[in-house]
Amino acid sequence: MIWIPFIGALSEAAGTILEKKVLLKRKINYKDYTIFGFLVIAILIIPVLFFFWRLDQEALTIKNILIFLSVVIISIIANLLCYYSLKREKVTKLEPLRLLQPLFIVFLAFILYDTERKLSVLVAALIASLALIFSHVEKHHLKFNKYLITTIFSGLFFAAELVISKIILPYYSPLTFYFLRCTFIFLITAMILKPSPKNIDKTSWILIFITGAIWIVYRGILYYGYLTYGIVFTTLLFILAPIFIYLFAKIFLKEKLTWRNIIAAIIIVVCISYVIWMNA
Repeated sequence: MIWIPFIGALSEAAGTILEKKVLLKRKINYKDYTIFGFLVIAILIIPVLFFFWRLDQEALTIKNILIFLSVVIISIIANLLCYYSLKREKVTKLEPLRLLQPLFIVFLAFILYDTERKLSVLVAALIASLALIFSHVEKHHLKFNKYLITTIFSGLFFAAELVISKIILPYYSPLTFYFLRCTFIFLITAMILKPSPKNIDKTSWILIFITGAIWIVYRGILYYGYLTYGIVFTTLLFILAPIFIYLFAKIFLKEKLTWRNIIAAIIIVVCISYVIWMNA
């Protein structure tokens, strides 16, 4: 149990920083990165599927196929919004907003399931929101650009994807589900967005492959946690990720941390941890 949060959190942090390194290059746009990123993930998983493939008959019912397709569509929106913001804005500015994603997950559970409807969720959400606003107030006015707003919506869509995924995850192995999800995302985005691989240089391809491997580890652990320990408890394990992201951004991207960002991040993490603890 002890190694799971560290590996999962480190994977999320490392994946985010490497993605930013690739997206910093002017010729690489967020749409191409989205498409080829999922292609690489699908390719890397194939050899592993010989050992971990599992697809139960229940997954092929019309209801569960529709749920799976909804997960794919929501994932496409979430990732495009995420990379659109990550392309143009600093990681340290986006991270306080990305921290809202776990809170969204718990909040959606609050809405969808009677057993999750506790006042503690609303109180913590209010405190976290006030901390978020505080971190972006400059000279008595709010300082939210389109990239920060996009990040909030990205987190909401990611949360919806994960909550919905839990419904059908029992019918797959974690890696089978991730492979099919990424494959369908690639096929749909490639048909719609018409990617251009010539804009991606050799070094960027190497980083994309490394990032793809990292996300396989991350999602594999995440889905395993959902199946074994549940959404709420698994979300708590991954709460260490923001700490590593700030640290890596400072070391590898030379980004500066403001005291507002740090305080807001701490408050939001405390709120999320409290909500998860109360609902565990």
